[in-house]
Amino acid sequence: MEKFKVGMVSLGCDKNRVDSELILGTINKYYEITNNPKEADIIIVNTCGFIESAKQESIDTILEMARYKTDYKCKMLIATGCLTQRYGDELLEQMPEIDILMGVNDYMKLHKLILEFIKEQKQISSATYSDLSINEGERILTTNTHTAYVRIAEGCNNFCTYCIIPKIRGKFRSRTIESVIKEVESLSLQGVKEIILIAQDLTNYGVDIYDGKMLHKLVKKVSEVENIEWVRLLYCYPEEMYDELIEEISSNNKVAKYLDIPIQHISNKILKLMGRKTSKEDIINIIDKLRERIPEITLRTSLIVGFPNESNEDFNELKEFLKEYKLDNVGVFSYSQEEGTPAAIMNGQIDESVKESRLRELMLTQRKIMLDLNNLKIGNIYDTIIDRSNGEFYIGRNYMMSPEIDNIIYIRKTNKIKIGDVVKVKITDIQEYDLVGDVIDESGK
Repeated sequence: MEKFKVGMVSLGCDKNRVDSELILGTINKYYEITNNPKEADIIIVNTCGFIESAKQESIDTILEMARYKTDYKCKMLIATGCLTQRYGDELLEQMPEIDILMGVNDYMKLHKLILEFIKEQKQISSATYSDLSINEGERILTTNTHTAYVRIAEGCNNFCTYCIIPKIRGKFRSRTIESVIKEVESLSLQGVKEIILIAQDLTNYGVDIYDGKMLHKLVKKVSEVENIEWVRLLYCYPEEMYDELIEEISSNNKVAKYLDIPIQHISNKILKLMGRKTSKEDIINIIDKLRERIPEITLRTSLIVGFPNESNEDFNELKEFLKEYKLDNVGVFSYSQEEGTPAAIMNGQIDESVKESRLRELMLTQRKIMLDLNNLKIGNIYDTIIDRSNGEFYIGRNYMMSPEIDNIIYIRKTNKIKIGDVVKVKITDIQEYDLVGDVIDESGK
């Protein structure tokens, strides 16, 4: 019998991407995978449910994919991910287009659920809430073949007042060092050169299964895997940074001198309302410490504007902080009032127009900072990984750039390189956020 074809739409963060790759890995032996939804007999939408805009995108995507059931050959629409975990049967009732609904703990059941739907031809709900295992297994990479995300922990224990993730993903739990290294070794054999370690909170890795924080030891072991050239760290809480980790980043040539440290705000009043376990003074101290110990460090952060009770003074304090500390990459988000979180019922909610105005103002501030920083890079030479080609240019990244969320380098075409290579590139110009450069040889020509 001909295999059903399965298409996947993955929304949200890189942790969701790993889940999508695991889903494809679990069903690959039973079904044919396709990138074209017009060819798919089964379409899976891996949703995001973090903030209002993400929820709406997930709902819109489910409805869009449902049209393939009437206009093309799709026989089954499956929804999974954070949105389905958060709303469960309520979502199934409101969206009869969904045939199978799964939570974030149910991926290994997918083939069984598909067979059940084929037999019964009625909606199936399978969003379990008690299983706190970590999804692991074979993956089908959806990234470039030279880059892969590796999730080293699941869940979160921070309980920030604006965030629903602990209720969706559960308590923080680490994978063992052995399981992570086994996965990295497998990815290396597939041609992966860049490993991006991810978790909701990387810096607490190991506290639940080992005697204290173990990220520095894990990073060292990952960097020792044959053919791995770059190791990158995402989502390190600033208050959890510790000396052994800083030393490993500083001294290990394979570790990108790059950290994503989610600050969210700088006003002590707002940090306290957010339930953050840090202060303005502590954040500034860790930035200064990182820049002193790792002079070439690139710092990325995310900020929230319009949090309940954020005054003009609080906002201006945040803006002045950006101007003074000149972080390399900044994502700015308007506060989203999420039901089920303490912040959603706080007094002092901010008008949407004020949120949008503050977001624009902060982004304009950061735009000027990035232009100034980029101008300083002209003439510099960077090791650069080649991600793709747009026909006219190769597109690459240096250690300062994470895929898809940061800026890029446009590299003039040459026969010397191919996609996946790590080459030396001299920066010759800037295009606002992005850089332009040429490949050079070891002699600088």
